[in-house]
Amino acid sequence: MLRHASRTTATATATALATATAVALGLTLTAASAAPAVAAAPGASIQPSRADLRTDPNGRYTAEEIRRFLVSFYGKHGPNAWQREHQVSAELKKKAAETPDYDLLLCAQNTPRDISVGKVTTAQSARVGWATITTHWSGNRKQHFTAYVDLDATRPIELLDVSCSV
Repeated sequence: MLRHASRTTATATATALATATAVALGLTLTAASAAPAVAAAPGASIQPSRADLRTDPNGRYTAEEIRRFLVSFYGKHGPNAWQREHQVSAELKKKAAETPDYDLLLCAQNTPRDISVGKVTTAQSARVGWATITTHWSGNRKQHFTAYVDLDATRPIELLDVSCSV
């Protein structure tokens, strides 16, 4: 019994080590390559990571990927200088530069107390995804606007446009 437990522990340790190494190197593992001595449970399947999934075979960002981007981009109080420079389309940067006393990316003049991202919708034919962004202000006031993101995953994800009138 102890020998069996030792082999099982060694196999589990080898599997964990192989998986950690593959993750660190960005490799994809199958059950067979990670631990050839361990058989998969009946009916079990190896799923690709959520980050690898696309809504279609043409390489478009998923609603989940867009949501993660928007949550990261807006954070709690709005995008930082690096995000404004590297994660905003050239057209939107130009449009924002035309409103120096108004933060077009936040549809506001000040910094909100908090920001939340609503449900993301994607339109494959329009090649765009969007979500309602809610800014929270003192006195329980809320304002809403829509943020748009390009679905083309052959390019880095970026904010395409905002519509301040929701």
